[in-house]
Amino acid sequence: MRPVPILNPKEIDQCRISADVVVKVHQMVVERLRPGVTPTQLDRWIGETLWEHKAKSCFLGYRVQRLPPFPGQACISRNDCVVHGHPTSRELEFTQGDLVKVDVGALKDGFIGDAAWTYHLGPATEKDRSLMDAGITSLRAGIAAIRPGGILLDWAIAVQDLVEGQLGLHLVRGFGGHGVGRQLHEAPFIANVRPNYPGEWTECRVRWKPGMLVALEPMIATGTGQTIQEPRTWPINIADGSRSVHHEHDVLITETGTEILTEALESLPDELPV
Repeated sequence: MRPVPILNPKEIDQCRISADVVVKVHQMVVERLRPGVTPTQLDRWIGETLWEHKAKSCFLGYRVQRLPPFPGQACISRNDCVVHGHPTSRELEFTQGDLVKVDVGALKDGFIGDAAWTYHLGPATEKDRSLMDAGITSLRAGIAAIRPGGILLDWAIAVQDLVEGQLGLHLVRGFGGHGVGRQLHEAPFIANVRPNYPGEWTECRVRWKPGMLVALEPMIATGTGQTIQEPRTWPINIADGSRSVHHEHDVLITETGTEILTEALESLPDELPV
């Protein structure tokens, strides 16, 4: 297992600044995401906003094995696409009723902020509102379960018990949160569900320590937690085509609990005018 970075106070302050840039990008999204806008337009505006704040995208050009460099400034995922969506030559304009997940990663002065939020174009149906509320509530519940000296599994138990035990929704399998700081994906990996067999999530008993900075991100769908992905393409879709949400905060582990660096996202409207 890779070592888990522990940030010093100066590094933490730098990450607060990067997280604030991410919040400012989301503020722009709230102002400009409307029906008729295309993913390409939104992606360009995100890049411009990052540039205005002397930052750049952590995602553009990002590479993992067997996939081409990521082609967007941000991950922009619609409806059944839960994560890693991006502009394409075949894209459609956003329309009223779309659930749009916007995941922004900002690199500023060598440190990273990374947070996602879900937006609904126009007033949400009762079912969509419940799904969106589940994403936000599960994020809060999981963070509330974190204690210095506790283990990563405490987060997953709180999130899974709420989403699947109480609400009857489905957490996406195979994806989760991660450490963040100087690199986009630091150790540890943080699943949103309990491991099903020994060795599935080897880091689940890693202890929370002050100075750890993590990006925590429940991904939830109405129909199934299983996903599909076309060969050599980035977008991750829900296998049965059901609608999905994605919410992500940067969370610092402190001596007494946690500090949410991107907490201001919770004050933004998530049902946008049409």
